Amino acid sequence: MLSPSTLLHALSFAALAALPAQAQLANTFQYVGLSGVSAQQMFLGTLNKVYIVDKTEKNNATVNGHPAWASEYDLTTNTFRTMDVLSNSFCAGGTVLGNGTWLNAGGNQAITYGGAAMPTDQQSGQSPYADWDGGKAVRLLDPCDDESCNWVDDPALYMTSRRWYPTLETLEDGSAIIMGGCEWGGYVNYADNQNNPTVEYFPPKGQPFTLNFLLNTMPVNLFPLVWLLPSGNLFVQAEYQAEIFDYKNKIEYPISDIPDCVRVYPASAGTAVFPMTPENNWTATIIFCGGTFLESDQWTTDWNISQYPANESCVHISPDVDLTWYQNDPLDTGRSMGNFINLPDGRLFYVNGAHTGTAGYGTQDWCIGESYADHPLYQSWYFDPTQPSGQRWSKAGVSSIPRMYHSSASLLPDGNVIISGSNPNADYVDAVNNASYTYFTQYQVEIFYPDYADHVKPNPQGMPSNITYGGDYFNVTLSASDLFNSPLNINKTRAVIMRTGFSTHTMNMGQRHVELETSFTTLDDGGGILHVAQLPPSPAILAPGPALFFIVVDGIPSNASWIMVGDGIIGEQTLHERSVLPRSQISAQIMAQYGLGSYSTATTSAAAKSWVSWKLVGASLMGFLGGIVLL
Repeated sequence: MLSPSTLLHALSFAALAALPAQAQLANTFQYVGLSGVSAQQMFLGTLNKVYIVDKTEKNNATVNGHPAWASEYDLTTNTFRTMDVLSNSFCAGGTVLGNGTWLNAGGNQAITYGGAAMPTDQQSGQSPYADWDGGKAVRLLDPCDDESCNWVDDPALYMTSRRWYPTLETLEDGSAIIMGGCEWGGYVNYADNQNNPTVEYFPPKGQPFTLNFLLNTMPVNLFPLVWLLPSGNLFVQAEYQAEIFDYKNKIEYPISDIPDCVRVYPASAGTAVFPMTPENNWTATIIFCGGTFLESDQWTTDWNISQYPANESCVHISPDVDLTWYQNDPLDTGRSMGNFINLPDGRLFYVNGAHTGTAGYGTQDWCIGESYADHPLYQSWYFDPTQPSGQRWSKAGVSSIPRMYHSSASLLPDGNVIISGSNPNADYVDAVNNASYTYFTQYQVEIFYPDYADHVKPNPQGMPSNITYGGDYFNVTLSASDLFNSPLNINKTRAVIMRTGFSTHTMNMGQRHVELETSFTTLDDGGGILHVAQLPPSPAILAPGPALFFIVVDGIPSNASWIMVGDGIIGEQTLHERSVLPRSQISAQIMAQYGLGSYSTATTSAAAKSWVSWKLVGASLMGFLGGIVLL
């Protein structure tokens, strides 16, 4: 009789051999269409629509008689619809609220040709671009699939003060905290009289208040890096400093400086939260890769920034459990403006950026055209946090398009990644009218196909449309083919929620990967039922709002369902008792079918990703394979 490990290896090999051939797309970038406007900001709004927001500039596409700086991209037809935005959304921040409305906040003054500011008395549509001052702007969108939705840019909803480069993060009640920025702009936050060191909320919750952190991190604190932690506090990082911010009580707890280099804009490191799983008790571990080593007084434009090498170091921290910074596997080469995207299989995808220079543009004689960066990096990478130190990076695909300042990327419902944007220039630049330039305005939309893209996808039944905080578990059914004809793949099946975030300036604000607890029951026909818990009853683990739900079988993700996390409102969320899962069970027929003897017991661990006990007739054998204990 075959040993269990030999049997499962044989079953897996046979299943893979039986799979039909797919298009050879894995690890490739494919050009699929045009975005209409350059994707300075981008987010997934429905299963089929991606929304793009640019700064005001002379884009070729028009809307209502003026250049457009927003569009809706259709993932099925790979075409775009222009959308009207009243105000200049240059370097705005964004997030999704608990009711599913997307919020885009901040920007800069109305401009004319070449990005020049309009006079102060001509900030309400007099420009040839017809843009309004966007410094205090709040823009709202309820995404749709029928092309009926449009941005609401209503001055009655505007913020109390100007914010250029603000950061937004969705909170436990589905509202958004809006942090920092500056009033008028510049390479960095040069002068105290233009710094906006305050915090406010949308919907509003009283008057803005000052955050000392934003006073102490000048001049490198635009787009401060902010994450909601499972503890309910915020982790904030800018310049070399970091802190835990108890926003409910307005208490700041400084911690030690981040090592090696500046990570925040314009150094623009890639940042992400590792998957939060039952096994790690939904701990938020945050990684920072790349950036620029400069001291605070060196962030000036009187020297050749464009040729200054970016840093290659990676560090991580788990602020709720350990305030120590730890070194992680470094990049292959220094990179600024690299963008991390969480993949549903638990890895991170790292894309875009440049080897020298930083984010930004200008007119200095050392600029590359107008770009403050040079030597774009086309090689993308996977990062697997579960691998041993020294083995976490592996090569992905190679793009042919330079994606530098003002690029963006997002996970899609099919598990692929959309990439677009790049315009390190004050206005629209092309090869015809600006032949001396090196880096042009990019409208090309690419899809990156991860290495699992050529594999047949599982097609589970019973995918949810809503996930609650606690409550009754639900069942997802997988056929034998969904498990790739290996019934015990049910023990290597995960249920994950992916919030894709608001992508801009190498950040995806609000991006998360959260795995749910599961147990399982195998079926005699080779399929299985995955019993899936709701989220733990704590909205700080994953804030309310829309997200994607994937089933991942042995590293291969299904197509996602669109879910609403929480009550679909902005306000206190309903909390239920924590889900109680049934014990994992393997049917006697499956046991007998593979010569594994009679079924004995089945138990589920505290994390509910089971240790399954079997009894082998006439033998005493223990082995570990894929989370299963054989007795």
